[in-house]
Amino acid sequence: MHTNLLLGLHSHQPIDNFDSVVYEAIAKSYRPFFETVQDDDWLRFSLHISGWLFDFIKRNDPSLFAMIKKCSDKGMIEFFSGGYYEPVLAAIPQKDRVLQIQKLNTFLYDNFGAKPRGLWLTERVWSESIVDSLVDCGIEYIITDDYHFIAAGFDERVLKGYYMTEEGGNKLGIFPISRALRYLVPFKKASTVIAELEKPEYKEKAAIIFDDGEKFGLWPKTYEWVYEKGWLREFLDLLKESEEIKTSTYSDYFDSNKPLGIAYLPEVSYYEMGEWSLGADDSSALENVKHHVASSFGESQADKFVKGGIWKNFLTKYPESNEIHKKTVRLSKEAAKRGDARLTETVLKSEANDALWHGVFGGIYLPNLRDNCYRYIIEAEKILGLKEGIYLADDNLDGYEEARAVGKDFYAVFDSKYGGQMSEFSSFVTFFNYQNTLTRRKESYHAKFFATPESKNNAALSHEDGIDTIHDISIEATEQLRENLFYDWYKKNSFIDHITDGSLCVDSLFRNDFREYGDFANQPFSVTLEDGEAVFSRDGGIYTEKKIDANITKRFSVSDEGIDFCIECLAVEGAFVFAEEFNLHFADYENLLINGELYSIQNLVLENIWNLEIEDKTLGQKISFNINKPMSVAICPVNTASQNEQGAELCTQGVSIAFYKPFEREFNICGRLFIGGL
Repeated sequence: MHTNLLLGLHSHQPIDNFDSVVYEAIAKSYRPFFETVQDDDWLRFSLHISGWLFDFIKRNDPSLFAMIKKCSDKGMIEFFSGGYYEPVLAAIPQKDRVLQIQKLNTFLYDNFGAKPRGLWLTERVWSESIVDSLVDCGIEYIITDDYHFIAAGFDERVLKGYYMTEEGGNKLGIFPISRALRYLVPFKKASTVIAELEKPEYKEKAAIIFDDGEKFGLWPKTYEWVYEKGWLREFLDLLKESEEIKTSTYSDYFDSNKPLGIAYLPEVSYYEMGEWSLGADDSSALENVKHHVASSFGESQADKFVKGGIWKNFLTKYPESNEIHKKTVRLSKEAAKRGDARLTETVLKSEANDALWHGVFGGIYLPNLRDNCYRYIIEAEKILGLKEGIYLADDNLDGYEEARAVGKDFYAVFDSKYGGQMSEFSSFVTFFNYQNTLTRRKESYHAKFFATPESKNNAALSHEDGIDTIHDISIEATEQLRENLFYDWYKKNSFIDHITDGSLCVDSLFRNDFREYGDFANQPFSVTLEDGEAVFSRDGGIYTEKKIDANITKRFSVSDEGIDFCIECLAVEGAFVFAEEFNLHFADYENLLINGELYSIQNLVLENIWNLEIEDKTLGQKISFNINKPMSVAICPVNTASQNEQGAELCTQGVSIAFYKPFEREFNICGRLFIGGL
C-alpha cells in the first residue's frame, strides 16, 4: 500500500510583463527547479506553463526550454493545457475559450509532441458553463481546490482522489487540490511533508498538489529556503527513498483508478478569492463571521458554510475592471463577425486575467498590467477601422448609453452613468489609454498599515520548522504610503463637474476633502446626439440650507486633433466656485513636462491659465487644453496604496487636474482637448 503523490506545478507571468520581472522569475524559480530535478528520472510530475510565458522562455532562455524538453523526453512530465494568455475561462465568450485552449494545445504538441488531457483552471475559477468548451478541446479532467468541494458540502476527508461532473451529458473529471498540502509545500521542512504524505489516510489514495511554481524560489524567502538551504533536493531524496510514496502523473492515476463519485460544484474559486472579491467592510466582516463560526462549531463547518463572493464580483467592485472586460467581450463579437485572424489574436491577448482583480498581488492596482490590456484593446479598435464621428451605445452593458467619439488618431468614451464624464481617451498612435486611472478605494488590509507593533503578526519569516506563506507575512507600510492613503467618493474620470467654494485648493483636491454642494460629480446625465455633438445634461441641485435648482449641460464633438467641449452651468441663485476635474494617466511620471517644466509628482498650482500642455516624453505625445477664459489650475498626483507579496507599495495612477473659478448663477467653459505628437 502506498500514497499516490500527484505533484503539479503551475507557472505564469502576465502578458508583456516587464522583462526584468520575468527574468527574475526564471533565475529564482523556473531555472533552479529544472536544474534540480532534470536528472531525477524516477520522478513523475505535471506541469502547466501559461502560453505567453512558455513562448517567452523558448525565445529568451533556450537552455531552460531544453531542460524542460529533456524532462519531457524522459517521460517525467505530463503537460496541462489552459487558456494561452491565461484568461479566466468563465469570463470570456465560449468561442474564445476554445481558441485559447487550442492555441496552447498546439504549442505543446508542436514543441513536445504532447496532447494534454488535463487543464489548469486559471485562478481555479469554476463555472459549469465552461464544461462544453473543455470537452470540445479534448480535456478530460481539471484541477480545482478542495474548497470547491467543501463549499458544495463534501467532507475534506473524502477528497483524496477525483470526481466526475457533467453538464448536458458532457462529463469531466475534477481533482481537488489539498489545501493542507498546499500550505506545507514547500514552506515546512521536507521531513515534515514526507511524514504527512506517509500517513495512513493517503494509502491507496491520492495526495493532490498542484500549485504555483513561483512558490519555489520567487515568493519571499523561498529562494534561500528551497535552493540555498536545500529544501527541494532534500525533499526529492526523501521522496525517492520512501517506500510508501509513489509519484504519478494525473493521467496515469486517472486511467488506473475509478472516480470517487459524482459531484456538482458551486460557482466558486479558492476561499481567499471569495474574500478578496467582497468590498472592504464585507471582507472584514466575513473574517469575523468565519472566526465566530469556527470557534463555535469547528473549522470544517466554517469552511463549509461561510463563503465570500464569486470572481465576477470584481467586475462590480472595480468599474475599471468591468470597462476592460466589457470591451474585450464586444471586440470578441466583432472579431467573430469579421473572421480576421489578426483581430482575433489581438482580442485573445486582451483577455488576460491579471489586470481584472486584486488580492495579495497587485493586479488591477498595477497600471502597467492595465496598460497591457488596453494596448491590445486599442490595437483591435484600430484594426476595426471605425469611422470618425460620435456614436451612442451601451458597450459596458450597464443599462446606460455611452458616447464614443472617434477621431483620426484617437477615440474617447463619455459615460452617461458617471456624469457624462470621459472614461477612456486612447491613442491609435501609441496604443495607450490616457484615461487609464484608478479610483482610490478602501481595501480591507489598509487597516494593517496603521496597526501598532503589538497588534501585528510578528512571527519571524524564517523559523526552525519552515517559512511563512505570503498569507502570513506581516504587512509593512512606509510613512509616505500612509500619508497618501485617501479615498474618492466619485470615479476618477475626466470632465467631472464640481460646485464648491474656497475650500477647493490643491491640497484638498489631493485629499479629496473639499466641500461639494452639487449633485453632478457622481450622478447620471441624459445623453443625445445633436448635429454631430454628444449632448449630456442633468437637472440637479446645489445644496446649502436649501436646494438650489441647477443644470449642467455638456457638449462634445470631434475635431481633427482632439475633442471640442463646451460645459455650461446654470443655477437659480448663489455664489460658488465651479471646478472641472480631469484625471489623466501617463507612461512615465519622471519624464512628464507640464507647460515645459518637469513635473515631479507633487502638488502644483498655476494661475490665470488659458493653455495647459502636458508632454509624455516616453510616449512622445502631448495632451493640451485650450480654454476660453483664464482659470486657476490645481495639479496633484493620484496615488493608491496596494498590498503585494512583499508587503505594500505606493502606485501612482495618474495626475489630477482641476480648472476652477468663482461664479454667480451661471458659468461656462469651452475649449479643445488636443492629443498629438511632440
